[in-house]
Amino acid sequence: MKRTHTCGELTLKNVNENVILQGWVTKVRKMGAMNFIDLRDRYGITQLVIDESISLENIKSEYVLEVEGKVIERKSKNLDLKTGEIEIKVEKVTLINKSELTPFEIKDGIESQEDTRLTYRYLDLRRPEMQNNLLIRSKMNHVIRNFFVEKEFIEVETPIFGKSTPEGARDFLVPSRLNEGKFYALPQSPQLYKQLFMISGLDRYFQIVKCFRDEDLRIDRQPEFTQLDMEMSFADANDVMDTIENLVKKVILEIKGTDIKESIQRITWKDSMDKYGNDKPDLRFGFEIHTLNEIFNGTEIPLFSNLENKSIRAICVDSLLNKKELEDLTEVAKQNSVNILAFAKYDLNEWTGSIGSKLSDNEKTNLVKEFNIEKPSTILFVVEEYYKASQAMGSVRNRVAKLLNLLDSEVMKLAWIVDFPLFEFSEEENRFVAAHHPFTMPADESLDNFDTNKEKALAKAYDIVLNGFEIGGGSQRITDSSIQKRMFDAIGLTEEQIETNFGWFVNAYKYGAPYHAGCALGLDRICMLLTGSENIREVIAFPKNSSGTDPMTNAPDRVTTQQLDELNIKLK
Repeated sequence: MKRTHTCGELTLKNVNENVILQGWVTKVRKMGAMNFIDLRDRYGITQLVIDESISLENIKSEYVLEVEGKVIERKSKNLDLKTGEIEIKVEKVTLINKSELTPFEIKDGIESQEDTRLTYRYLDLRRPEMQNNLLIRSKMNHVIRNFFVEKEFIEVETPIFGKSTPEGARDFLVPSRLNEGKFYALPQSPQLYKQLFMISGLDRYFQIVKCFRDEDLRIDRQPEFTQLDMEMSFADANDVMDTIENLVKKVILEIKGTDIKESIQRITWKDSMDKYGNDKPDLRFGFEIHTLNEIFNGTEIPLFSNLENKSIRAICVDSLLNKKELEDLTEVAKQNSVNILAFAKYDLNEWTGSIGSKLSDNEKTNLVKEFNIEKPSTILFVVEEYYKASQAMGSVRNRVAKLLNLLDSEVMKLAWIVDFPLFEFSEEENRFVAAHHPFTMPADESLDNFDTNKEKALAKAYDIVLNGFEIGGGSQRITDSSIQKRMFDAIGLTEEQIETNFGWFVNAYKYGAPYHAGCALGLDRICMLLTGSENIREVIAFPKNSSGTDPMTNAPDRVTTQQLDELNIKLK
């Protein structure tokens, strides 16, 4: 390469060296006889000093330059930069390319609209914080690949064009020109293929793979996403969890410098719902949820009377929340189908608030004991059916932590959620469906009656959670054909549906399958958390916006009638 150094590597050790640098103009400062340019590439910034003999009349921000000159010691040093003790005394400037005025400044912390940034994503990616996100992502992938290769896993690619199978979310379908009226489905995950690898005797498989789900978008969802997929033969759930735990700890150590020594705690799904109101608890703060029906048994407070299968669920916040904060939290409760968020404030043995003024002495004493209150606090209450109340209070709990600035992105709090329900009831279909997928092994204690006691059946499934986000999950797989048949029957699949959707897969198990288990990690989410980003779009090079479109290319877009005719597709 013609350049001798990058814009981020020169130091006092290079003084008096003749160098060639190439990069983008960040800033031009004209000061008469002596002028300065900050030259930037992805490695850093180097200050150039240019005397009046070299014209800067046509040099502007984001122009691409090549400069030749000598490294000299900088008089006014900037110790915040690696190159801040030197500058380049420029002898020659070559203009490589010009730039129009950019729609936003190329710097960190800009306040431009997200769609503007996505429209000009190639400019957005020039900003140091965005480049740092992608560098961290690259390093994360490198750590993952090295980890699995060292443990004798084989990296194998699975098809992008596959068969549509019912796996939960909607499939993205691709029409086949050569097979009229038939469609490929883009994979929601390589789930079935990786189980076939185990039957194939590959023993240990991994892949960093694109997956696709046609579902509503959130801060941690995209229609196309990247996951780490892995599977192990002759392994059970504990083997996989141990492997993934070691991997996640290594990634956090390499990226954040945080060495997590202790084992990741395991929380049952039931306990997670009871204490945190969801199955992806944020453990960076307390405020565990309590059920208070016993304390208010026989109460005179109308809201807590005549419960009729409802539960009083509450958290205690060690702070006196103000009116604005309480209004904010009430709105969160309403968004979770609970109209009333009651509260009681405790301060120097005085009780106030919508509930506080109505409490009996006995109720006050029991509340202080229940929550171990030792400082001014606010207790928040909801009354609803247990799971609805839990979900609402879980959302309120998370919102409280955000309002009180308790969400430190530098803190990494991990947990395994285990003992998931094997089934969940679908109100839309009025039947039980597989909570994960129909190839998940029932827990040992549910093996005898999982198909007749669906409501209480547990699965050998596990999720790993980081700072309130599910970052991965997996399960022990069913390899016994009789158990698989019972599972299909339990979720109401007919013989015809089984043959149509899974016949090719079930047939493979007739030829000797080892017991096996696996897991998948959402790499976009992990990278979002490692970089402290607000959503996964910040760590994806070319993401879709919240409407599922790409403002830069205008995808998805209309196609020509000729293209549709070739695919035998007619629009309404």
